[in-house]
Amino acid sequence: MDEETQRPEAADTEGVVCALCGTGAEGGIAPPTWICSVENGSRRYFCDGCARTHIRAIEGRLDSAWW
Repeated sequence: MDEETQRPEAADTEGVVCALCGTGAEGGIAPPTWICSVENGSRRYFCDGCARTHIRAIEGRLDSAWW
């Protein structure tokens, strides 16, 4: 595949924000403890707190709308 990927810090000019609680990532870059999910063709980031709370749903591959 010759598809060019986009780095998280370049994906959004305002920085990375948790899709559930709205917490912003320091420096605008998602730390390694955050989760990135592709839902309906768009990237959604979840902070480590929200990821821990919903880990079973994430591992079950449920869309965040089901959480």
